[in-house]
Amino acid sequence: MKKGIHPGSYRLVVFKDMSNGQSFLSRSTAGSKETIKWEDGNDYPLIKLEISSTSHPFFTGKNVLVDTAGRIDKFKKKYEKKK
Repeated sequence: MKKGIHPGSYRLVVFKDMSNGQSFLSRSTAGSKETIKWEDGNDYPLIKLEISSTSHPFFTGKNVLVDTAGRIDKFKKKYEKKK
């Protein structure tokens, strides 16, 4: 592997799944202006996710549609006009 191509500034970050409220602590280089107090009493940067392994149908085994941008309604309206 080439040396010097990976970032060296990894830090602990809290990722929060906004669809179900689950949070987990991991290491990342992603930046964030928000912080959150974690279970250990320390403040960590907060990265908000629309979907994660705790809410994704592939990992949960449930076939649930998470429609955050109204894409399903747009699709239905588009094809109702053609009928």
